[in-house]
Amino acid sequence: MRCVNLRGWAAHEVAVERLRSSYAAIPAGAPVRLAKKTSNLFRPRAAADGPGLDVSGLDGVIAIDAVARTADVQGMCTYEDLVDATLPHGLVPKVVPQLRTITLGGAVTGLGIESTSFRSGLPHESVLEMDVFTGGGEVVTCRPGPDGEHGDLFDAFPNSYGSLGYATRLRIELEQVPAYVALRHLRFDDPGLLAKSIAEIARSRAHEGTPVDGLDGVAFGPGEYYLTLATWTDAPGPTSDYTGQQVYYRSLQQRETDLLTMYDYLWRWDTDWFWCSGAFGLQHPTVRRLWPRRWRRSDVYHKLIGLDRRIGFADWLDRRQGRPLRERVIQDVEVPVERLPDFLEWFDEAVGMRPVWLCPCVALRSWPTYPLEPGLLYVNVGFWGTVHVGPEAPQAPRNRAIEQRVHELGGHKSLYSDAFYDRATFDRLYDGDNLAVVKGRYDPQDRLTSLYDKAVKRH
Repeated sequence: MRCVNLRGWAAHEVAVERLRSSYAAIPAGAPVRLAKKTSNLFRPRAAADGPGLDVSGLDGVIAIDAVARTADVQGMCTYEDLVDATLPHGLVPKVVPQLRTITLGGAVTGLGIESTSFRSGLPHESVLEMDVFTGGGEVVTCRPGPDGEHGDLFDAFPNSYGSLGYATRLRIELEQVPAYVALRHLRFDDPGLLAKSIAEIARSRAHEGTPVDGLDGVAFGPGEYYLTLATWTDAPGPTSDYTGQQVYYRSLQQRETDLLTMYDYLWRWDTDWFWCSGAFGLQHPTVRRLWPRRWRRSDVYHKLIGLDRRIGFADWLDRRQGRPLRERVIQDVEVPVERLPDFLEWFDEAVGMRPVWLCPCVALRSWPTYPLEPGLLYVNVGFWGTVHVGPEAPQAPRNRAIEQRVHELGGHKSLYSDAFYDRATFDRLYDGDNLAVVKGRYDPQDRLTSLYDKAVKRH
């Protein structure tokens, strides 16, 4: 963990003024976008034409109130930097998405999730207020609910992906945490029992008399499912290190209990991008020893994937070896916990990709642009890879089938990756009518790209 200096309010105001100036420099009527090169998205992005919004200096922590357990954080601040600032106070955000370079603003305007989501919801649910730079060039301070200042913008902002503006500052709630996390890995052979156990643990927040503070799992294949129960603890002991030769996800199959520092627990998935580092040979012991530790990070792997997409090396290799064309299947979906067995069994047959991540979550209240039913337990199923499907791969048949099946089961799909809905279906699923009203109010000249165009329309 690095030492992070707080940005401070004066520096924040300078950065916001620079943002305003960059907006003024964009020709009237021209589209407004961020001038940034990095992204955690996995869907096509429009080619950048002309200047964008200057967000330099908006990537830090402004202030921490350790007594109130709150932090004022700039929108482009990564969770890695945020945790480095809060953890020395014994505090962390209530939900810390699993990859280091996800930004707070990105997790709120998109959707983040982690093992505390079964009790704390998604990242936007612990936001107390935020400043949003709108398509009209104004900084609007908004607070939740119908009685909150600009509450319509606050409530529609999650899952809007920049179509309503960009968060420049967010005040978030923090959670007190101890130094260590004790893990228990439970194996299940039956998906029905798996789902029932998730529901009971989420309800009681305990298992066999021991509190459960974090809950997630992995489905390795039909008949092999694991839940990991995390308990915050101050009890010291020998801790595991999964930033070296050992790979975290394999430990679920190899041991029943484990102990990590809080810091290592938060980033347990990042070192190997869950299990996707295997695509680069990084899980081979020899390659792992030679690969610099500072490069064992999700953002490095994301850049390598981006490079391959530009040069097409994997497709060339498949053609050379006579393998069918690949379809990229990278998605996160939420299904009600009782429908999890149906989805897993269907997914095994229709897609056949494993392992997949399982992360229970609950919406603490209604959020119109991603309308999970408040109080209902869902399970996020995350799957990231490619499937050999042959000549029809460009039509994305597996992704389209996943969309249909998820909504047949009463679930929802995140929009950070490929989506294929027609406009009417999209508006029905993501409250398009309300989104259009809010966008018209805060972006009257339609300078920001609409959510449908961002998420679905091909550029």
